[in-house]
Parts: sequence; C-alpha cells; structure tokens
Amino acid sequence: MSSQTVVQSASKIQHKWVVPRLALMMFLQFFVWGAWYVTLGVVMGKYGLSAIIGDAYSIGPIASILSPFFLGMVVDRFFASQKVLGIMHLVGAVLLWILPGMFTANSGALLWMIFGYMLCYMPTIALSNNVAFFSLKSSEKSFPIVRAFGTIGWIVAGLIVGTTGLSDSTSIFTLAAVASVVLGIYSFTLPNTPAPEKGKPMAIRDLFCADAFALLKQRHFLIFIICATLISIPLAAYYAYAAPYVAAVGFENVGGVMALGQMSELLFMLLIPFFFRHLGIKYMLLIGMLAWFLRYVMFAFGINEELRWMVYIGILLHGICYDFFFVIGFIYTDKVADSRVKGQAQSLLVLFTYGIGMLVGSQISGALFNRMVTAQGEAALPQWQSFWWYPAIAALLIATLFFFTFNYRESPEEAKENGR
Repeated sequence: MSSQTVVQSASKIQHKWVVPRLALMMFLQFFVWGAWYVTLGVVMGKYGLSAIIGDAYSIGPIASILSPFFLGMVVDRFFASQKVLGIMHLVGAVLLWILPGMFTANSGALLWMIFGYMLCYMPTIALSNNVAFFSLKSSEKSFPIVRAFGTIGWIVAGLIVGTTGLSDSTSIFTLAAVASVVLGIYSFTLPNTPAPEKGKPMAIRDLFCADAFALLKQRHFLIFIICATLISIPLAAYYAYAAPYVAAVGFENVGGVMALGQMSELLFMLLIPFFFRHLGIKYMLLIGMLAWFLRYVMFAFGINEELRWMVYIGILLHGICYDFFFVIGFIYTDKVADSRVKGQAQSLLVLFTYGIGMLVGSQISGALFNRMVTAQGEAALPQWQSFWWYPAIAALLIATLFFFTFNYRESPEEAKENGR
C-alpha cells in the first residue's frame, strides 16, 4: 500500500479512542511550554536579566526557522512523526532539567541553553499537529476539540505556577522537564503517522521543503503567509512582555492572571466549529487579527487605576486572538496542502509565524522595551502605555491589508460538509 493510500484511508476511518489519545498528547505538549514560557521574563527580571528578555524570546523563533528543514528531511522521508516527537521531548527534558543552574552563569551561556532546548521543542508543534491531522476524519470538527486540551494543559501549568508561587522561580523549568519526560514516553504509544515519502529517493528540494513552498504559488496562500508573518511581529510583544507588564501594574499572581487568557482560549476553541460554519475562514482570521489590536489598546489604557479592569479584558481576548487566527490557520493550511506535503506545510506555517515573524517581533519589541521601559524602570506605567501603542497600530494595519487582499473560497464539497 502506498503512503498516499495510507493517508487517504486514515481520512476515512477514525478509531474510537483516537480523540482522547490525541487530546492527552496536546495537553502535555502545551503544559510543557506553558509551565515556563509565560513567566520567563519575570524570572529573568528577578536575576537582573531584563535587558536580554527580548533576546531570550528571539531564540524560539530562530529554532522555528530551522525546524521545517529538519522535519522536511527526517520526518517526511525516514521516521514516523510520533517517534520523532517522543525523542525530541526526551532530549528536551534533559536540557530543561539543566536550565535552572544556568541563571547564575553568564547570560550568554543561559541563552545558548535556551536555544538548545527550543531546537528540540519547536519542531514538536508541527509534529503534534501532523499526528493529529493524520488520525482525524474531519479536521475542522475534531481538531479544535483535540487542540482545546492543549489549552487546558497551558491553563493547568499556569495555575500550578501561579498558585505555588513559582512565577519568578527557576523551578518552572523543573516542572516542565518532568512533563516533557512523560510526553516523550507517551508519544511512542500514539497512532502511527508514517513518513509519507518513505522509500523515495532523497533530493535537495526535499531538504528545503520545496514542495511546501510551492503552495505559495496559490495567491490566497501567499497572502495568508505574508499576513501571518506580519501579525506575528506585534504578537511577539505579548509573549515576551505581557507577564512583566501584569507584574508592573500590581498583580501578584502573575501566572494565574495570565492563565485567564488560556481559559478564554479554551472556550473559543470549543466554539470554533460553530463560528466556522457561520463565518468561514477569511472572517475568522480577520476577527483574530483585529482582536490583537483591541488587546493592546486595553493594555495601553489599563495602566490607569480606574481602568485596571481593561488588563483583564486584554488577557481574556487571547481566546479570539489565538484560536481565530492560529488554530484556523493550521486548519486552513491542512486544507490547501495535498497529502504528500501536509507535514511540511504545517512546518512552513510555523517557520513564518513562530519563526520569522516572532524573531523580528522579539527584536523590535525588545528594542522598544529597553528604550522606553527599562530605561525608566519597569514600574514606570506611562512608558508601558506608549510601548503598547506600537503593536496595536501595527496589528490594525495588518488586519486592513488582509481584509482587502485575501480571497479564499472553499470547494462546494467543503462548504456543504461545513454546513454553508
């Protein structure tokens, strides 16, 4: 049986327990990330490393840029996705275990250790998506449910970090390491996701994911990738500086407050099938982008004591910000890519969003933060207000560009299946 036939068969048959098994995978996948990523900036501030927060948050994007080439060469040609997923998490667990001791070393050594870990972790985002999409019969109906458990994992991690007082402690890496070991072992029990191109001759074009890049010949996918990359630039400011901002305006349980965003994400994740039927891909993506603009506006005004409730609104908007753009983006990418390059296509999206976009965004937001906030002291709230206006305006401009240029229409079969 050819690999293409296997893929087609998987799209018709969905085993009874596949959704719970994939849900547990997603729970652990995002528990590992959520345990340390949200409050990394707070920990760095405690150790006098605020000036390199932007650099630390640039490391993941660099790893995202490199990961598609690794996946295109290894996963699509040689090894099953679930096995590579397990190996990467086990190696990553070792590095996470070592990380707490690096905060008393020089800053360069710390950044290199984080970089080593992110080289292990970032490919697993596309790998877990690949395992899920391969095993699910209907991605737009079942994937949001599976992915919702990733959000639950992030929430649980944030609540544990917040309620145990670990928000500014290096123990967040130890917690993540333990979860990474569990996921690494569990990955080997997941549904088999074979290499679609196994046994075929290797070529240079495979190393550089040329078939996935060929998707850019479709105008709607090219526009999507451009706008996804651009929106990831202002997005980086949230991931790197929302937690330090929440601490600066006076919240003590930073991890718990930030977890409200994931609670919102969970709610909207479960509502995706409903909105998908009524809005379609374009308008869900657009609403997601506009939500980024509104969130940063809330943060800008939230520095005032009487408007502090706006900080909560800004965090709660995370559900729309993430689900309507990134989750729908993964579903859209799965739809436009054929079975041969679905794994590469998911990696391509990770490269442009978590990779190039977040890298540029981390550097820009880092420079703005160092010039506008750190120089005045992190508790200088007027400087924080000015800081948030930059990503707000950028998100609005990008959403406008997307609205006037993106035009994707589902096939009649897809529209009928989705109830439109």
